[in-house]
Amino acid sequence: MAELNINLDIVKECRTFAHIIANDVQQMIDCHTTVAVERAILRILGVDGVDQYGVPLPNVLVTHIEEKGLLGKGILWFLGNAMLETHRSINEIADLVSKGMLDLSQVKEHTKEAVTRVLEPIIRSQLDFIKTNVAKRNEFYTKFGKPKSPELYVIVATGNIYEDVIQAKAAARQGADIIAIIRSTGQSLLDYVPYGATTEGFGGTYATQENFKIMRSALDEVSNECGRYIKLVNYASGLCMPEIASMGALERLDMMLNDSLYGILFRDINMKRTFIDQYFSRTINAYADIIINTGEDNYLTTADAIEEAHTVVASQFINEQFALLANLKEELQGLGHAFEINPQIKNGFLYELASAQLSRQLFPKSPLKYMPPTKFMTGNIFKGQVQNALFNVASTLTNQQIHLLGMMTEAIHTPFMSDRGHAIANAKYVFQTMQDLSSEISYKQGGMIETRANQVLLEAHSLLKRISEIGLFHALEQGMFANVKRKPTQGKGLDHVHAKMDGYMNLVLDMMKEELKGGKTYE
Repeated sequence: MAELNINLDIVKECRTFAHIIANDVQQMIDCHTTVAVERAILRILGVDGVDQYGVPLPNVLVTHIEEKGLLGKGILWFLGNAMLETHRSINEIADLVSKGMLDLSQVKEHTKEAVTRVLEPIIRSQLDFIKTNVAKRNEFYTKFGKPKSPELYVIVATGNIYEDVIQAKAAARQGADIIAIIRSTGQSLLDYVPYGATTEGFGGTYATQENFKIMRSALDEVSNECGRYIKLVNYASGLCMPEIASMGALERLDMMLNDSLYGILFRDINMKRTFIDQYFSRTINAYADIIINTGEDNYLTTADAIEEAHTVVASQFINEQFALLANLKEELQGLGHAFEINPQIKNGFLYELASAQLSRQLFPKSPLKYMPPTKFMTGNIFKGQVQNALFNVASTLTNQQIHLLGMMTEAIHTPFMSDRGHAIANAKYVFQTMQDLSSEISYKQGGMIETRANQVLLEAHSLLKRISEIGLFHALEQGMFANVKRKPTQGKGLDHVHAKMDGYMNLVLDMMKEELKGGKTYE
């Protein structure tokens, strides 16, 4: 592939600054837990279902301890002691608590060693189950082979999981490689996970464990029919970020949108809350071999793609370091960017090519997530097809891997039923007719594309240096990303962040980290 001549010393310094930034936040993360982290632990252990009022049992248990001011000890501490005293299973204990028949805070405490001994076999069994999901995915790859890049990513969002299945299968048969199930509008702001299969949603379908199970089964069926493995995507973001990551691990999702910066900037979720949640969710994704998708592409929907391109690159560097701290290897980091330059700008495509190629070279092992034009789509479907075709050209020239297909009716309230079919045909035509073009061309030394890429890199370097001096919290407060300002003391979910107490226990995290230690660490 043709490559740009970029300053590698500047790249190295960018990573150094990004590590300082991420490590500073990690010190806060390591001292805190949240209700979502503790609920995710329960879900990994198999706690599911609702009480007589429809409240999810993970919420029942965690709220029960939180209201007594003891969540800083960790839910596992109380469960382990209850198991030792009552000789009941975790789900039986959850049922007793939900009926008001057991107060976990009043159970006799045992030694940490005794609690660990009773919990470890259960956790080991559940983690082994997650590993079987990784093995099943690899069996599909052995059977059908790994997909070629760019992989075609389409969205399904009807609100009804059973209708989603029909549309997802149709998209796979037309050539889609990745199916994303958009969540119902506002689900990211729910501090609980709905239960069971759902048939009503607004702009999407609720993310539930049962819905994950239904769609995974359907895509396995169509994978065997089409002779290639179809990946499933959902959103491990919002107030239930780690819970949804745990559900994805248990139901064999392949990708998860997983970025705390997106939640801070665009959903006004408190930054402390979501950074803590992100760390546990990314560790779960690392353990389950799930590719994360980050949200840098969204910055360019509120900020100018020419003026603020460096903020995307700076965020990619920061997200890379957060991921590595969670032992998430580079091959699982779907760092985001987008084709959002105003089409009226002269040589705009060259600037776009510079950004796409720069991201590709900065993160050579990462399966970059490239988003189609949305901001400047007009409703003119013929122009929209051209804009999407140019996006497809940029993607194949720069060897993007996760390629979200642009829809020609992006700016139209009511889309066409044929949208996905036309989008897939457009991309397949471009990828086929330009398959080897990137290896046949080279970038002009000192030319417009190379100059632009180095300018963006230098601006990202300057921004990262500044953030490393003031800290990420202050950077977000000053609106350095997406032109959106957020305060560390405000935002949704802060009241459910808890400092860890002496003896805090999270054996799930400890056991996953122990196995993941072979992953890359910062040098």
